Order: sequence, then structure tokens, then C-alpha cells
Amino acid sequence: MPGKPKLYYFNGRGKMESVRWLLAAAGVEFEEEFLETREQYEKLLQDGSLLFQQVPMVEIDGMKMVQTRAILSYIAAKYNLYGKDLKERALIDMYVGGTDDLMGFILMFPFLSAEDKEKQRAFIVQKATSRYFPVYEKVLKDHGHNFLVGNNFSWADVHLLEAILMVEEKKSDVLSGFPQLQAFKARISSIPTIKKFLEPGSQRKPVPDDKYVETVRRVLRMYYDVKAN
Repeated sequence: MPGKPKLYYFNGRGKMESVRWLLAAAGVEFEEEFLETREQYEKLLQDGSLLFQQVPMVEIDGMKMVQTRAILSYIAAKYNLYGKDLKERALIDMYVGGTDDLMGFILMFPFLSAEDKEKQRAFIVQKATSRYFPVYEKVLKDHGHNFLVGNNFSWADVHLLEAILMVEEKKSDVLSGFPQLQAFKARISSIPTIKKFLEPGSQRKPVPDDKYVETVRRVLRMYYDVKAN
């Protein structure tokens, strides 16, 4: 009997947070090992656990999986969150890809200088409201369903809700011009597994703080300054 998936990453969001979200949405319990020292990271390298010498890494079903997209695709398929046919899977991939692009603007935000953070905050909100949210608003309005693809709960819905909440942390009223997305947010947030993940005490990670940034820089030996878009 296989054990719980085990996640190897920092005690913070980063690229692993979407994995946490998807496992939680599927109702799957998981364990975590947090990287706090360079020695822990080097041990994983020496053990051959990190195929491309990077984290996230997830132990699941006897595999040590790296590459975030591969991990997420596997989890989505395993737990029936990846559509019912090839066409639906393609749509899910397309929507997740767009959401990934938006989330990419937020991923490095904690590593920016104070001045660059203000510029990036405005950039994130502008991109969300002019390029990404209008797409999902139109999709939901045009097909009139509760979910993005096939009127069934999928990875695309989980990923979009995660992105919405991340952008709202930058501007709380960012959905004011998107009634479909407001309703979508309320709907998806009320799904029992998602609702549980959003409650205090879950394995959802808070907004990255200075301690998280310092740990990542130390473990990965990031000696360079990150620049805004």
C-alpha cells in the first residue's frame, strides 16, 4: 500500500504551492520535508533524487518526480481532475498555461527590492485585469457552466482560484469588474476540499516573508538580485 505523497521544498509557497493546492483539492493527505539548510539540498543532489538538480520534488507512487508541470499533470490525471477526453485535456492545459504565466509574475515578487515591488505590483494587476482575467470571464460567460472545462471540476479551476487569491493579495478589489469570476471564486471556494484547505491550520502557505526569502537564498546560494518585469 503506497504511503502519502511526500513534498520536498521550502516552508513557503514558491513552485510547490500549486502542488499543495491540487493534492488538497483531490482530498489527498501529504507529508512535507522542508529544506532549511544547504546540507539538506546537497544530500538530495548526492542521492540522485533531483533529476535536474532542482526542487520541487515529490515522492509519489514509487517515483521521485521533479518538474512542476509534470508533477501537476500526474496528480491531475491520477485523481480525475484532467478532463474526460483529449479535447478537454487540451483546454485544461491551455487555461493552466495562461494562469501559470500570470503566476510567474508573482513568483519572484518576494525577492524584489522595495522599489521594484511597487512597480511589479502595478504590473501584476495590469496584466491580470487586461490579459488574463478577461479570458476566463468570457469563457465562463459564453458557456454558462460552473467550471472552466466540461462543467466538471478540474485542475484548471483549482489553478485559477489560486491565481485569483494571489492577485487579490496585491489588490483586494481586483475582481470588481469581473462578475463571472467573482461568482466562480465563491463557488470553487465552497467545494469541501478547497474550503478545508483555505481554513487556518491547513498546509496552505502564507504570503512569503523575509525569513522564507533568506532561507531560499541561503540554500540555493542565490547571490544575485532579482529584477522586476
